Amino acid sequence: MRRLTGCRRFKFPGIKISLYLAVSCAMLFQGAFAQDQDAEVLRSIYTASLTDGKAYDWLNHLSNQIGGRLSGSVQAQQAVDYTKKELEELGLDRVWLQPVMVPKWVRGTAEFAYIESEPGITNNVPVCALGGSVATPAGGLKAGVVEVQGVEDLPELGRDAIEGKIVFYNRPMDPALINTFQSYSGCVDQRYSGAAEAAKYGAVGVIVRSMNLRLDDFPHTGSMSYGELTLQERIPAAAISTNGAELLSTTLTLNPEIRFYFRQSCRQLPDVESYNVIGEIRGSEFPDEVILVGGHLDSWDLGDGSHDDGAGCVQSMDVLRLLKLTGYRPKRTIRVVLFMNEENGLRGGRKYAEVASQKNERHLFALESDAGGFTPRGFSFDCSDAAFERILHWKPLFEPYLVHQFVRGGSGADIGPLKSEDLVLSGLRPDSQRYFDYHHAENDTFEAVNRRELELGAAAMAGLVYLVDKYGFTPVQQPIKGR
Repeated sequence: MRRLTGCRRFKFPGIKISLYLAVSCAMLFQGAFAQDQDAEVLRSIYTASLTDGKAYDWLNHLSNQIGGRLSGSVQAQQAVDYTKKELEELGLDRVWLQPVMVPKWVRGTAEFAYIESEPGITNNVPVCALGGSVATPAGGLKAGVVEVQGVEDLPELGRDAIEGKIVFYNRPMDPALINTFQSYSGCVDQRYSGAAEAAKYGAVGVIVRSMNLRLDDFPHTGSMSYGELTLQERIPAAAISTNGAELLSTTLTLNPEIRFYFRQSCRQLPDVESYNVIGEIRGSEFPDEVILVGGHLDSWDLGDGSHDDGAGCVQSMDVLRLLKLTGYRPKRTIRVVLFMNEENGLRGGRKYAEVASQKNERHLFALESDAGGFTPRGFSFDCSDAAFERILHWKPLFEPYLVHQFVRGGSGADIGPLKSEDLVLSGLRPDSQRYFDYHHAENDTFEAVNRRELELGAAAMAGLVYLVDKYGFTPVQQPIKGR
């Protein structure tokens, strides 16, 4: 009998084996052909992004012509107007604004602080008010200092040690953790709830070590909450730079009787109307299935918010442009959403989810970029086991671009309110080692963003959106097994 090779047809009684080989080879050939097609599409997306990208130019305008975009500010409205105009110029099927009421907190005049070793002997240190904090008295606040490593230390110290003093939270980000977001999560509670907890023990103010892995002179702001405290019970809260925190801690060790002075004039104003900026390409086959890609348009006011999150916004905008530029016609509706008020309220993300629920919109996939414009390393996915198994089949397509970390995990704050059993949430995961050098600080500026890294991120996002649109999350078919 002739030796069998590959899927060659032959005559013998075991016809089921021949059929199995034929079907298996056909499926393997079809799969290989599809993978080659997908690799070619991804290559064209990357080429377009790296040779004809728009993300960097858009970011240049957002950062250098508009600047920091704190919710409720004039700059935030300018960013809404600018991005809506740019999306309209892309020739999308629809562009619109979604109204949302947002908080309006203003920083006021520049903060000032010093350490007083003894009367007349002072060292100035860099501080900034935390977002949502109340002001100090007009002449500033001066008091003794008690240093702690976290809110859990307060009950042990008790009211006698804390009352009338400024609580200094000095727990640093853990440098031993490779995942810097995990390190951030390990100490951000002292920034968010430190003032509310310290006030319960009679503290008159709070100073928090900046969430930063390096030693520098940039204080990092961020959101904080007073919980259920009344306006009269609230105490001022500020961040101190890491260098300032080191100096304060060392000085306290040498002289526990030092006093700390800081002055800030921030205040909370009534809510104002702002907008989520939305644009979409209507799906050609399944227009009622929505694939969302986005970032948050607001930022803190100290820098110009280039990494957090101007980068994510312009990358998301470029996803739609790159798909159009490469000639791909989506099966499903691809929607870009630039959310307002992620930094100090998440109102934009909640409003979008609320409206989507009211309209019974079906979201298949949501991807957010909110981890800086650094080199992309992969994606995180919040989804079912079956969906993740499907996603893993796409991983080899990204390996040539070193975007090979496909992991289970969180996605993004703005898309979180959309979470449902069937929806796949995802987050772009750039290299995170430098992110917290800039996060919420004055040095988060356009000059800190590398053009090529930004464009690589846009291309990775567009490639993933293309694959989700083409295949959805149906299980991968396996070859038919013979009996």
